[in-house]
Amino acid sequence: MTTVAHRTTTAQAPRTTRPRKAAPLLGLACAALATVVWSGSFVTARGLHDSVPPVQHAFWRWVIALVAVAPFGARQAWRQRHLFRRHAPYVLLVSLLGVAVYNTLVNQAGLTTPAATMGMIMAASPVLMAVLDRLGGVRLGARRASGLLLACAGVALLVGGGASFSAGALWMPAAACCFAGYSALLRRRPAELGGTAFLFITFLAGTVLLVPAQAVSLVVQGGFRPAPGTVLPLLYVGVVSSALAFFAWNKAVALIGATRAGIVYYLQPVCVALLSWAVLGEHTGWPRLLCLALILAGVVLGAGSRR
Repeated sequence: MTTVAHRTTTAQAPRTTRPRKAAPLLGLACAALATVVWSGSFVTARGLHDSVPPVQHAFWRWVIALVAVAPFGARQAWRQRHLFRRHAPYVLLVSLLGVAVYNTLVNQAGLTTPAATMGMIMAASPVLMAVLDRLGGVRLGARRASGLLLACAGVALLVGGGASFSAGALWMPAAACCFAGYSALLRRRPAELGGTAFLFITFLAGTVLLVPAQAVSLVVQGGFRPAPGTVLPLLYVGVVSSALAFFAWNKAVALIGATRAGIVYYLQPVCVALLSWAVLGEHTGWPRLLCLALILAGVVLGAGSRR
């Protein structure tokens, strides 16, 4: 009996102790994918500022995202409906912060704020993620903290080097807080909730939460005219920037944590600046490019293993 038990333990040991070397790389890749794709959302928010009201932009974004995710998550969500009812307060809070409020605030800021400026302000999110993780008992490590500070310094120099701010930009710190809270909450997602089902339910809940605001917007501002210039950007933010990017980000946080994923998120001002220059013609000078290089160095330093 002892020999059999010893053999069983020995046979199972490699299964429980084998390091998952691919997980960090996959997590970093998912975080980078989400960050690059989300950069287009700031350009879209700015590009649609004079044609689609902010709330309607957010509402139709999530309707499209819900349709895109439904074939992959709706059936699993229905099977797990009792679990979602059990964790309803958590699901509603995540949906409120990450779906209903965050993107609506970004769209509101886009009415008067250049896309590059929005990306710079959103770079505060990783700092908030790190603070929330630390309050939750997660150690940062010297290398990760150094990368965080280096990237943060690049953002500070970028903002202090002549970025133009308007009153509308004040919506962005609130958006950064919502996104950081959403990312921190992802670490506490109950393990029994399936990934695609969780995505579907949060999209559904967030869309429902936006319905009253959508109704008010239609009454006060009227609807927008569907045209290639409005429908195609909405399809992008709905399918690519919502369904794909949120799946990738949720996966990244599950694999490497909000703080480490947040350091990769510092790439966003770099991507937004380049996209806003290429698509919207927003100015990008050498001082800004040097600051973006500093941010990139901080990402490379901080995204490595915690030491």
